[in-house]
Amino acid sequence: MVAATVPGAEIRIDFSGSPAGTAPTNFHVALAGSGRPPAWQIVMDTVPPLLAPLTDQAPAITRRAVLAQTSQDTTDEHFPLCLYEREIFKDFKLTARFKLVSGMTEQMAGVVFRYQNTSNFYVLRASALGHNIRFYKMVDGLRSDPIGPALEIPTNVWHTLAVQCQGNQITCWLNDQPVMPPLQDNTFTSGQIGFWTKSDAVSYFCDPIIEYTPRIPAAQRLVNGILEKQPRILELRIYALNSQGVPHVIASKVEKENGQPGTDSEKEAITSGKTFYGKDHGTVVVTLPFRDRNGDIVAAVRVRLKSFFGETQNNALTRANLLLKTMQAEVIDADDLLR
Repeated sequence: MVAATVPGAEIRIDFSGSPAGTAPTNFHVALAGSGRPPAWQIVMDTVPPLLAPLTDQAPAITRRAVLAQTSQDTTDEHFPLCLYEREIFKDFKLTARFKLVSGMTEQMAGVVFRYQNTSNFYVLRASALGHNIRFYKMVDGLRSDPIGPALEIPTNVWHTLAVQCQGNQITCWLNDQPVMPPLQDNTFTSGQIGFWTKSDAVSYFCDPIIEYTPRIPAAQRLVNGILEKQPRILELRIYALNSQGVPHVIASKVEKENGQPGTDSEKEAITSGKTFYGKDHGTVVVTLPFRDRNGDIVAAVRVRLKSFFGETQNNALTRANLLLKTMQAEVIDADDLLR
């Protein structure tokens, strides 16, 4: 495997957690271009070990679960994608193995990264029929000129593909060897990571490893910034509605609270613009609607502060609103807060 130079966290994806014939968990399928829907599923295949066996008695290959794209649509501009959905990556190194199995029109496999949507992403892909490896970007559905050398890519053999992004620098490897000088591109700064094929190529993937610098969401950066200036705040959370309309924590003084559900107070603050006030045991709690620069409500903020002798509800609301205005000044719109 290629040694990683990106510090931070690591994700190792094991496809054995999904039954054969099903789509992998924690991934979603998409299609760039045109044609029939892709068919991504788990299949069983023989795979050599990542590391050399310690003894001669150790098995040279094992049969285990791998990810396969098995649709065979011969449409030229047909790009099946399978995207990891649990994280957005900025600086990272992705290493994965692939095998080109078959295809009359194309025999290709690759990785898609800093993916925004089906019209905007980067790709590093290998082609057996084209005898090459290429990098390109898709911007608003238009493909840039591919970059990369001519190389023989044998079929039905497992290869290792790796790509690293650090800032605007992109470095690419095939089978542990650099395949082109480092590239510089500022088009996409972060996005999803996934797998890519073209046309009727049947391709397998396994052993993806993502080594990355954890990305701090914009909402959490807002909370952290306030707490640096006012560390005596007892509680500070930002809530947003999920796809089911339920409020959940997207940023907190206690980060392990992120993802926890909110209450009706946070929901009404977001949906109706209501403000809530409470007082208990020497503290005050205020929940307020969070508005973007257009005045639209995009979230809710809950803040708990120490109370002082003689403090009124108006005093508490004034203090909470000062914190809220500081955060709102940093946010243009909902996308700016939730990215």
